[in-house]
Amino acid sequence: MLEIVYRDEHLIAINKPHGLLVHRSKIANDAKEFALQMLRDQIERHVSPVHRLDRKTGGLLLFAFEKEIEVAMHKQFQEGLVDKKYLAVLRGYAPDEGEIDYPLAKENGNMQDAFTAFKTLQRSEIDVAFGKHETSRYSLVEATPTTGRMHQLRRHFAHIFYPIIGDRKHGCNKQNRFFKEEFEMTTMLLHASELAFSHPVTGERIVFEASVQPEFKHALELLKFS
Repeated sequence: MLEIVYRDEHLIAINKPHGLLVHRSKIANDAKEFALQMLRDQIERHVSPVHRLDRKTGGLLLFAFEKEIEVAMHKQFQEGLVDKKYLAVLRGYAPDEGEIDYPLAKENGNMQDAFTAFKTLQRSEIDVAFGKHETSRYSLVEATPTTGRMHQLRRHFAHIFYPIIGDRKHGCNKQNRFFKEEFEMTTMLLHASELAFSHPVTGERIVFEASVQPEFKHALELLKFS
């Protein structure tokens, strides 16, 4: 069963597992389960997603029960009125904090502004040799994107040379292979941890959080993050 993090008359949020698609997609014909259908079956009600998460990203995913609420929440996301926080494990020792103001191309080639702020929560060094290095270094960061471009965090952290562990498309193939061979792990270590917004009906400020999924927690333990 999906973990329900928040529910009221108009909205429901789940803690999406890594590897689960939000809905059917032509680019992932191998998928047999989808968060949208699983949630509908679980609560026996129609719901519609108001935003998206990558298949490999875990964490908070918000749905609406009614069309007008869906539209209102779409508008908040599009206008940057929803505050989002993510946790990610990066290769190397990232700076204490930083801002990534780097436009990203859409599929049609058009450029879009994209901005991400981040701060490093912890750094870790494990006694496992990697390449020419005697140890392996990692950073646990909290990222706050103010735009919502496709694969924004994945592309932004790759751009500053601290790629997200487990990101096959934009990350470090050597690190991904290392995690698979050393730890038998292929999970992308990116987690949508917090959402905050004004409730579309009551106007109340809503803030909710989701704990990391078991695979992410296991990775933190392996990498000796406290």
